[in-house]
Amino acid sequence: MLAPCGTAWAFDFSDVVKKAEATARQPYEAPKADLPKALQDLNYDQYREIRFHPEQSLWRREGLPFELQFFHRGFYYTRKVSINIIEPSGVKALAFEPGQFSYGAGLQGASLPADLGYAGFRVHYPMNRAGYKDEVIAFLGASYFRAIGKGQGYGLSARGLALDTAESTGEEFPVFREYWIQRPARGARELLIYARLDSPSAAGAYELTVRPGETTVIGVRSSLFLRKKVAKFGISPLTSMFFYGENTVRDMLPKRNADFRPEVHDSDGLLIHAGNGEWIWRPLLDPGRLMVNSFQSPHVRGFGLMQRDRAFDHYQDLEAYFERRPSAWVTPRGDWGEGRVELVQIPSDDERNDNVVAYWIPAKPPEPGRPVQLAYDLNWLSKDATYPPGGRVDATRTYVSADGRTRWFVLDFKGPGLPRPGAGSAPEGVITVDGAGVSGQRVESNPEIHGWRLSFPIPAKAQAPRELRVFLKHGQDVLTETWSYAVEP
Repeated sequence: MLAPCGTAWAFDFSDVVKKAEATARQPYEAPKADLPKALQDLNYDQYREIRFHPEQSLWRREGLPFELQFFHRGFYYTRKVSINIIEPSGVKALAFEPGQFSYGAGLQGASLPADLGYAGFRVHYPMNRAGYKDEVIAFLGASYFRAIGKGQGYGLSARGLALDTAESTGEEFPVFREYWIQRPARGARELLIYARLDSPSAAGAYELTVRPGETTVIGVRSSLFLRKKVAKFGISPLTSMFFYGENTVRDMLPKRNADFRPEVHDSDGLLIHAGNGEWIWRPLLDPGRLMVNSFQSPHVRGFGLMQRDRAFDHYQDLEAYFERRPSAWVTPRGDWGEGRVELVQIPSDDERNDNVVAYWIPAKPPEPGRPVQLAYDLNWLSKDATYPPGGRVDATRTYVSADGRTRWFVLDFKGPGLPRPGAGSAPEGVITVDGAGVSGQRVESNPEIHGWRLSFPIPAKAQAPRELRVFLKHGQDVLTETWSYAVEP
């Protein structure tokens, strides 16, 4: 509940849609380059020294369940965004207040303009324990936002829209230029946020209903307008980092040998629930070259970038705690029709770089001037036993034989529906490489996970990329999701 029963709000989603549609009819106007030089020249550490005073949080004095804190402009975050508060009596634009921040030595005495504005904001709510308001969701940079559920730490990000990702012409990054946040009622368990998106090719209106919890759910409704045609129209894009993992071949990637941590990643796989009911699991890679893969997904039921591995011992990072990073799962509301999920993986030599992007693309690109209306739920979760509800891949490991001729894959499967080890016949692996069968598989019980281990070889060297697909069956019954993997030449 966002307001007392009977409250009439002076502003709603239809107002944002009207603004976005009017914006799309006008030529694109880039944000003004008005950031003072003192803020342009900040490095990362200097920007981090600018701290928001928590006691200045919006709604703290009123004792409301949600509070807002604001990000200062500077460093990479040069654009000013307009932030408005919706009250029953009207809409109030927030003015920049320098007294809300403490500044490092490099900015002491600097003269900042009264209309400097903010770079973004974050929302706080008592999610883990009573009496303390945790940071739940943050909006900062372009159309990026990231959220967490109970007991989680920040990891991957979501975006409003992805345009021409991995195209030779270059990617376009739409920006949330203006926000409207509805004042919550006492006892409210959700917060309503509106955002207006703008870019040279598109404008749009977004409604985001934030529901914090063990799984934080963001209900998204959008109305989008193209100014001109684009090559790729990426819906609900998710952006993450994969540096190396259990599927990284040690002797092929020196950076893994140079680090004591066994794995470093915010997400370890792309999961898709296809319209025909199939679940597809694609482990992530840090490839040697740009890799773009499409998964035909008409009437897609859901997709997400997942962090399945939840064992601290697999990361050994006392600062990052990668095992606490959330998975992000997109559930369409209604039928999105024909389309595909696209996965983009970019080579990276630094774990600070997000190098993985996934989104859904409609089969028929939208026409300029005609609105595109979509809705979905974005779930930020750590307990994902029902994704999928049956058997799943628990681990992907691979290595190359000493003679360099053979590459082995070792897959662990567990979950409901699999035969209990020792209680009957073993399942059978169905393995294809570029559509052809593979011989030499071995299936054995893995009592450590109460599941099964499948091992199989393929030639280590090839002239072209290869696509692998694997699932377990028993008789005519498919027992698991489909493991999908790309092998570079």
